[in-house]
Amino acid sequence: MAKPAARLKDIADKTGFSVNTVSLALRGSSRIPPETRTLIADVARELNYLPNYVATSLVRRETRSIGLILTDLSNPVLTAVAQAVEGELSKRGYTTLFATSNNDIAVEERMIETFRARRADGMLVFPCSHRRLDHIRKLRARNYPVVLLVGDPDAGIDAVCMDERMGAYKAVAHLLGSGHRRIVIIDGGTKLGNSEKLEGYMQAYRDAGADIDTALFIKPSGHSVAHGYWAADAIFSQRLGASAIFATNDSLALGVLRYCARNGIRVPDDVALMGFDNIEFGEYAATPISTVDYNVERVSAMAVERVVDLIGAEAELPPPRVTLIEPDLLIRQSSNSTPRG
Repeated sequence: MAKPAARLKDIADKTGFSVNTVSLALRGSSRIPPETRTLIADVARELNYLPNYVATSLVRRETRSIGLILTDLSNPVLTAVAQAVEGELSKRGYTTLFATSNNDIAVEERMIETFRARRADGMLVFPCSHRRLDHIRKLRARNYPVVLLVGDPDAGIDAVCMDERMGAYKAVAHLLGSGHRRIVIIDGGTKLGNSEKLEGYMQAYRDAGADIDTALFIKPSGHSVAHGYWAADAIFSQRLGASAIFATNDSLALGVLRYCARNGIRVPDDVALMGFDNIEFGEYAATPISTVDYNVERVSAMAVERVVDLIGAEAELPPPRVTLIEPDLLIRQSSNSTPRG
């Protein structure tokens, strides 16, 4: 059976001071002489005393903790987001409560309620679906500080995120500007209605006056390297006549690159390739992959700043604000070609 944790009373009994004096000393109060504070601190260490943060949080009505819910840590970008958010919160004296939904809205809802039960002061959420947000709107309606890491300007919820629609638009416009007209899009993120990248793809086509062929829309069942590999197999097996491929994340693009290497398809000479997210593996691939930059540090810092501001708001929360960060294109070897006539 575990040994009971030491209490303030235990320290008081051993030092001969009152519980109130012990409490003030451990909080560094100047009302207690330095030598007394030192003595009490030494006994506290000897007894392995730990402050009761739960009791303290009930008194202060804050826990100095913020929940972070992401969809899938197999995505290198979200792993980087988790690390960056934790670092930003730590600078501000907050602890990060962390969970993954594994792209399951029911799990996402359960994690939100778990963090509320643990009295997290606020939450940062990368939702499974960018459209099915009613459960998060209810949090906002209760005056609870929550910030999304993907955004819909009409959602009525604070968000700080990369403008995925604009990023996809830039990527496809780059390929179209290089003379490509049959550009495959491999989009593993539309199952839950996350259609921003596809919308950017189609807008680039419309603005270029080019015809959209839905046969070029490839929808694998996931977004891993393996899904990209088998998506490439489908593309070349169907002989779609594509001269370029836009993969909506770099993991998919790496799978395409591996398929091409194994089957004698030259990138970019036979097919140009664009990714999305700017993960480290893409930059250092055998053929460096052109991509859309996801500025993890900027998104994380601004999202943390926003949720901390909401926590500090007096009375009602301010109107929700959506901050869309325009991403940059990083052009590397994989798209540095023009289609062969």
